[in-house]
Amino acid sequence: MVLASSLPAMAQRETTRGALSRLEEALPRRLNDGVLALKDLTPALVVSTLPAFEQTRAWYPAAAVTALSRVFGAGALRACEACMAQRLTVEDGRLEQVATSLSVQDLVRLDELTRGGSARSVSAIWLDETMEGVAIRIVDLRNGRILLAENIDPNLTSVIESRKTVSQAEELERRARGDSLTHLFVDLGLLPQQHVSLDWLEQWGPDNANLSGFSLSVVDPFAGLGVAYFRVIPIAFNLMVGAKFLLSVPIAVVNAFTPDTPMGLLGDSLFTGVAMLRLPLFKTNYALVASVSTNGRVAVGISLLNFSLLPFLP
Repeated sequence: MVLASSLPAMAQRETTRGALSRLEEALPRRLNDGVLALKDLTPALVVSTLPAFEQTRAWYPAAAVTALSRVFGAGALRACEACMAQRLTVEDGRLEQVATSLSVQDLVRLDELTRGGSARSVSAIWLDETMEGVAIRIVDLRNGRILLAENIDPNLTSVIESRKTVSQAEELERRARGDSLTHLFVDLGLLPQQHVSLDWLEQWGPDNANLSGFSLSVVDPFAGLGVAYFRVIPIAFNLMVGAKFLLSVPIAVVNAFTPDTPMGLLGDSLFTGVAMLRLPLFKTNYALVASVSTNGRVAVGISLLNFSLLPFLP
């Protein structure tokens, strides 16, 4: 019975410890990315480190302060013991006990009573334990502005879900504005024959299911330039069905200078049509590709989705 009762507490402690580790990773990134500024956070008043379980009551407060100290430095934190206790006010003929959360004005007043000659606290931090991990809230004491408020678990599930929601909202706004979305695809069909090309495509339409743009082929045809169109089928794992219509530039140049002696290059025709299928692989930037051209070439290979030739450029 003792062992069985200790297992949930140990599991929860591991969950909390993992969430604190993710917190130590996330806050420095916010500081480095400019989302938060260290001057806007320190000195910081630690208002609450409330445990969620009786088994973590003795362990969690120290672990939470340790995690914050690793991020901000021990000298940048200030403990507020009075903030975590119930307030009792005694006046003539009146006794008042308040157990609700402290206001920003209350925190500023308590900081003035306890800091002595030190600099006043700039921000207040709540870092409480939850069922899934920890919850952090940072508030600017100068104006009451919320600088950060997040629930953090070991797998950052809540952060990922929030990011999905924000991405969906941005996508709906983009569609409402009618803005297009540009893609760069690199098709590498190598077996049993070859088709190698680069496609610059715009994604458009009310359901974002259309892709059209320019295509530059390296093989099949050689040095070909033309247009491409694809239709996305969401119910078929976002399968892209489309075709390209390409002009072989070398053959066109030769025909322009010697119109009476048309010349084929590597078995290519002046105009080449290529029917293609692309099947994205899960949520990666890769897809399986299959093509068949009017030159009689069949190719199967891989496609690189949104591949950047110059990643240092926007």
